[in-house]
Amino acid sequence: MAMVAVGPDGAFSVNSVGLARAPFPLSFSVRATKGSWLVHATAAQAAELADVLMTVAGDTIVIVGLETNSFLDESYRPWRPSLIAAEQGVGYEAHDVGVLASGVVGLSDEALVIRRDDLPRFLAGWYPYELTMIDVPGAPTAGRLDEIILAVGTAGHDEPILLSLTGSRLFFSGHDDCYVAVESTDPSLPAAIMSRLLALLVGSALVDDSVVDVPDPDVEALESLIEESRHWVGVLGVTTRDAVTVDLHAVPEPWRLGEPPVPARVDRRAVYDITTGGWRLQDPVAPASARPAHPSRDTW
Repeated sequence: MAMVAVGPDGAFSVNSVGLARAPFPLSFSVRATKGSWLVHATAAQAAELADVLMTVAGDTIVIVGLETNSFLDESYRPWRPSLIAAEQGVGYEAHDVGVLASGVVGLSDEALVIRRDDLPRFLAGWYPYELTMIDVPGAPTAGRLDEIILAVGTAGHDEPILLSLTGSRLFFSGHDDCYVAVESTDPSLPAAIMSRLLALLVGSALVDDSVVDVPDPDVEALESLIEESRHWVGVLGVTTRDAVTVDLHAVPEPWRLGEPPVPARVDRRAVYDITTGGWRLQDPVAPASARPAHPSRDTW
């Protein structure tokens, strides 16, 4: 069972909605198209998903877009990605993108090639408010990198790109250190992302000034949940000394910032037992012990 360390500066803790600063909801949407699964989700920082993304990625990660205020020079200009990698102690190869990135939102002037296993170290301790990356098998040639840059730079909004990049299995785009868009050819990744989002949301209710470790829920139960609906919104429910509840709402369309509050009806409740570290999924109409509606999914 994977664990995630949730700190006071996690995505659900630092993000809020509107002038009233309402807590940021969990949102998850997935669709399948052209051999890929496309996920849109909130709220997660790239570092909070790194180990999950690594499970489906090839040996090499190519970072083609990077913006951050965490590394600025004396003139308040952002560092090049290669300087950040060097500061983080990560081995890299840098590729000058040049005119291929000119005027293209989301692309940097420099593409950074790192080992997949170095991704958590590269992202540790700082925050990219824009991050775009893709995996490749082996060591990419300069021609392959140009091919990737062109594919990413010319892709339409919410359009799959992996079909045109043979061998690549993962594409990630993060925005405002909160919004996540992921494309993968691995059908197991959507449920793994939703599992991590639940752990992060629960962690935000438990953390104070120190880090708290929260286990991810079992992905098999979440795969069944995704079969029921491709679009979910989750908000923190009742929190006690013993448990944290997340109220889950099945919605007809992906959630967007500025939309009305979640529906009054709660379709599922995910309950995290603080003492045992276990999860259970239950219908909201009655305690799990009082009804046998979905016995195979009650305990995770």
